[in-house]
Amino acid sequence: MRSTTPRLGGRTSGRLVRVGFAASTILAAIAATLFAAAPEKLGLAAESSSSEGPIVGLAGKCIDVAEGNSANGTAVQLFDCNSTDAQLVSRRADGTLRVFGKCLDARDFGTADGTAVHLWDCHGGPNQQWVVNEAHDIVNPAADKCLDVRDSNGSNGARLQIWTCTGAANQKWTTAKPGARLASRVPGSAGFVVSEAQFSQMFPNRNSFYTYSGLVTALSAHPGFAATGSDTVRKQEAAAFLANAGHETGGLQHIVEQNTANYPHYCDPNQSYGCPAGQDAYYGRGPIQLSWNYNYKAAGDALGIDLLNNPGLVQNDAAVAWKTALWYWNTQSGPGTTTPHDSMVNQAGFGQTIRSINGALECDGKNPAQVQSRVHSYQHFAHILGVAPGAGLSC
Repeated sequence: MRSTTPRLGGRTSGRLVRVGFAASTILAAIAATLFAAAPEKLGLAAESSSSEGPIVGLAGKCIDVAEGNSANGTAVQLFDCNSTDAQLVSRRADGTLRVFGKCLDARDFGTADGTAVHLWDCHGGPNQQWVVNEAHDIVNPAADKCLDVRDSNGSNGARLQIWTCTGAANQKWTTAKPGARLASRVPGSAGFVVSEAQFSQMFPNRNSFYTYSGLVTALSAHPGFAATGSDTVRKQEAAAFLANAGHETGGLQHIVEQNTANYPHYCDPNQSYGCPAGQDAYYGRGPIQLSWNYNYKAAGDALGIDLLNNPGLVQNDAAVAWKTALWYWNTQSGPGTTTPHDSMVNQAGFGQTIRSINGALECDGKNPAQVQSRVHSYQHFAHILGVAPGAGLSC
C-alpha cells in the first residue's frame, strides 16, 4: 500500500440563531402553510405515526449522525449502512425527519447553497421541514433547495447540506426497511459472504497468522464492507478485497514487507508527531501492507488503537491486521479518486481498486503484468463465490 493522505470523518459543532416566541410562532405558521399547499408530495400525510428506517443515498450509503451522537449540532453525514440507531430516520407526517428524537435542521435557518444540515431540538421552524417528492428529492420548501451530499463525495463522513436542486445523484434518496440494504451479518458469525471453506480455497498455502476468524472479527470495524447492495455486489467486493490482499502478500503468505532495505524510508519527518517507534518501524504489514507513519497514525486513530507507538500490533494480532486493511479499503482513496469500497459498490470496476491501492506504480501502462496478476486473482475469487466479475477490470 502506497502513500495516501488520510481522510477521516469528523463532527462539526453547529450554531442556531435564537428567536423570540413571536418569531418562532410565525416560522411555524409559514411551515404549516408550505406543507398545506402540497401535502401530496410528502408521501406521509396519511400517516398518523412515524415511519422509521434508513434513507439511502449516494454510493448506497445511509443518512447518519456522526459518532452516534444525539447532541445539538451533531453533523449529519453519509456513512455505510449499518442498521444502528444513528441511521434510523423517523419520517414524520409533520414534515420533519428525526434521529434520536431530534430533527434534521438547516443550520441557523440558512437558505443559501451550502448551508450545513445538522441535528437539533425540534422546534417547528421551516428549516426543519422536508418534502419527499416523486423524483426522490428531499426538499426544504423554505429554501427551495434539496438535501445534498457535499461535493458529490460518496465517502464515509461526507457532510450533508442544502443546495439548489440539480437532479444529480448526490441529491437522490430512497427509503428502505431497517437493514434492507445489508446482509444479515453478525460480526464473528458465518454471515460473511465468504465462507471459511471458500477462504481456504482462495488461500490454500496462507500463513497461519491470516486466520478466517481474525478477518470475520475485523468486520465489525466496517459493517458496510461486503454488506452493501445486492448479493452480487457484496460478493464482488469481497472477492476484490481478498484479491488485492492476496497480491500484496503473496497469497497471504507474507505478514511483513520482504524488502528490508525499504524500512527506513517510511518515516515522514514532516509530521508533527514524528516516528516515536523508530525511523524504520513503519514498514508494510498486514493484508494491504500498511506503511508510513501517517497511515499508522490515521488507522490507529480511526480504530481506537495506538498504532503510531505500537506498529507491531499489525503483525502480531490477526484481527488488528485485518482491521487496518479494511480501514484503508473503506476510507482511503490513495492515488485514486475514490475508495476501493466505493468503487465496487458503485460498480466502477475492479480496476479502480487497483488504482487506489497502487495505481501510481501499476496503472496507465506502468506495470501491466502486476495489474493482470491482480485481475486474474479477482476473476478466480469471483468464480469461487459464484458471481460474474463485472466490467472495468483493468486500470
